[in-house]
Amino acid sequence: MSFRDNTKEIHIGNRVIGHGNPILIQSMTNTRTENVKDTVAQIRALTAAGCEIVRSTVPTLEAAAAIKEIKKEITIPLVADIHFDYKCAVAAIENGADKVRINPGNIGTDEKLLEVVKAAKERNIPIRVGVNSGSLEKDILEKNGGVTAEGLVESALRNVQRIEDMGYDNMVVSLKSTNVLMCVEAHKLIAGKTPYPLHVGITESGTAFSGNIKSGLGLGLILSEGIGDTIRVSLTGDPCDEIRSARIILRTLGLRKEGIEVVSCPTCGRTKINLIALAEKVEKMVEEYPLNIKLAVMGCVVNGPGEAREADLGICGGDKEGLLIKKGEIIRKVPEGELLNALKEELDHWEG
Repeated sequence: MSFRDNTKEIHIGNRVIGHGNPILIQSMTNTRTENVKDTVAQIRALTAAGCEIVRSTVPTLEAAAAIKEIKKEITIPLVADIHFDYKCAVAAIENGADKVRINPGNIGTDEKLLEVVKAAKERNIPIRVGVNSGSLEKDILEKNGGVTAEGLVESALRNVQRIEDMGYDNMVVSLKSTNVLMCVEAHKLIAGKTPYPLHVGITESGTAFSGNIKSGLGLGLILSEGIGDTIRVSLTGDPCDEIRSARIILRTLGLRKEGIEVVSCPTCGRTKINLIALAEKVEKMVEEYPLNIKLAVMGCVVNGPGEAREADLGICGGDKEGLLIKKGEIIRKVPEGELLNALKEELDHWEG
């Protein structure tokens, strides 16, 4: 069953999630939002990498005011990330945020939350109800004996109900935990219990190495269950790396088709070209091509020819040279130093 086909359709600026629409990729800036120039530059870099929705922290009224100027310079929806101060949420909405992310539990009283809901309702922008394992309500922690998947779901549904009781139903929900299996279980428990789209991610997953493994496992398990309408891969590092990882996860699961899929062999003693460096250069190079093809970078004559023939385009390494293979046919033999340029030339003139 695909739960994402039955979630509510939600508009975030010029993008749409939910109700079977494509799963959109998000990231978050790590600049000071008050620094409009740096924030805009990073958002543009993220957009070029394939980011479709971006979030920026709004911890001050100055940051909220910057939203207005940032919006003038970008092309993707901007989400204001709010914690604790409801006035920052209201100000961000007034300055043109396309969505606000709040944790109702740390916004405070119903009176404060109502001010945020009123502002969102006036402009018909969605509220993302974000629940994290590190900020569950005290009574839920006591009831469940600590942080649990059941507690995450209870907190999320409770806070959704608070906003619904205020007469608003333009929402997105997220439940995040650093514990991968707990996060997976929480999503399984909440799927079908709320009509709102789910923003999926493994929070604080770690560096590019460990974070990619944890996010790949967690997001893979959740998305393969038909759960999730938009995703973020949270990594400690360049946020553009989050976009590249998210695209690979979605493409691997067959949920998105855009972009070139690069496959490469792990190398062994038979390899006589510098395949590791070449594969890394190829993977970086293909990011600029909006082609839905498979490209193989193989190192030797054992499995290489067969794997390369199965791809749309590929190379099979020999002794300081390689065979260029296109749509199952050997095109020509190319010296090692010219392999990258040979691939680029084929991609520049690709006809599907």
